[in-house]
Amino acid sequence: MISNKNIILGVCGSIAAYKSAILVRVLIKAGANVKVILTPEACNFITPLTLATLSKNPVYTQYFEPETGVWSNHVELGLWADYMIIAPASANTIGKMANGLCDNLLTAVYLSAKCPVYFAPAMDLDMWKHESTQNNIQQLQNFGNTIINPNNGELASGLYGAGRMAEPEQIVVFINHHIQESLPLFGKKILITAGPTYEAIDPVRFIGNHSSGKMGFAIASEMVKLGAEVTLISGPTSEQTTKNIKRIDVVSAAEMLSLCNQYFEQSDIIIMSAAVADYTPIEVAEQKIKKKQEDFSIALKKTVDILANLGQKKKDHQLLIGFALETDNEEANAIEKLNRKNLDLIVLNSLNDEGAGFKKETNKITIFNKDLLKHSFETKSKTEVAKDICNEILKLV
Repeated sequence: MISNKNIILGVCGSIAAYKSAILVRVLIKAGANVKVILTPEACNFITPLTLATLSKNPVYTQYFEPETGVWSNHVELGLWADYMIIAPASANTIGKMANGLCDNLLTAVYLSAKCPVYFAPAMDLDMWKHESTQNNIQQLQNFGNTIINPNNGELASGLYGAGRMAEPEQIVVFINHHIQESLPLFGKKILITAGPTYEAIDPVRFIGNHSSGKMGFAIASEMVKLGAEVTLISGPTSEQTTKNIKRIDVVSAAEMLSLCNQYFEQSDIIIMSAAVADYTPIEVAEQKIKKKQEDFSIALKKTVDILANLGQKKKDHQLLIGFALETDNEEANAIEKLNRKNLDLIVLNSLNDEGAGFKKETNKITIFNKDLLKHSFETKSKTEVAKDICNEILKLV
């Protein structure tokens, strides 16, 4: 959830500041862009050089550098951030944040930030239990900030109890889960097919098509961003997926059919963007066919129509989305397919449209729903087209 996101990490004066170095590494490993702000007191516990080296960004400690006059723009920093994490959050800084005090760069950025803010308290047991601390924490939550509760454990004072800052890995897991829970497709299972199928003629040759799988892979990535659990069944393609997509590679239409049937019942939304072969050889030669005859023919049989097969089994809680790549009578053919295969949406693209079709970075689509309401889009990158398709699906969820 935090991959490619901009994160401000605020570090306060606490012995737990040593964990901030580990937290920066965990955030960077998760793909985040991290900028660190230290309070003046935090510099007594961890050096800016350590965190600058780990984050690969300058570390901010004050409004301006007296020697150079370089100003750290707290407003720009607040607007840059997609998320702000304050860890460790000391009792002192929590009190300032709760009461709007602004006497250092970190509290100024906090007051300027428009993004979600997470804070992970770190303090001794009696400080944690104090009524003023608990009131300040409640006030921060009332403002919409999210607390990452401290652990029980041995504290710097020698006491044992609450107040030990959550471990860096726990913080990242908590934030990822918290973000995911707020997304519109959290808890939904999505099945997506993509790419071509290859139907073997002999051990060397096959019947296939020019599908690259780009469209289906873009939809899978967008669905993950919306919080869904995504299973992607893909024919042969060079496209890559991120680790948060369950990818299953297949070759033939029969393999794709088998896996679709396996995952269909547990899926809430099924998006069939694969270009599945309509025909497959009746017999596959065991050895490479030699070029001897002037004329050569191959007997073919129809493959099972996977989309129609799933449409017959679709339950009321499921959404089934199909694709139609047409060359003539585009809209009529798409609507006929929508009705015949019991689809909720059909995405039409035409090889007659410039920028649409196989192996291109762009696409131009028209979407019809069950009521035959038509929504046409301009030519866009397949990433943007994926967003348009997902937005149409969200209207039905």
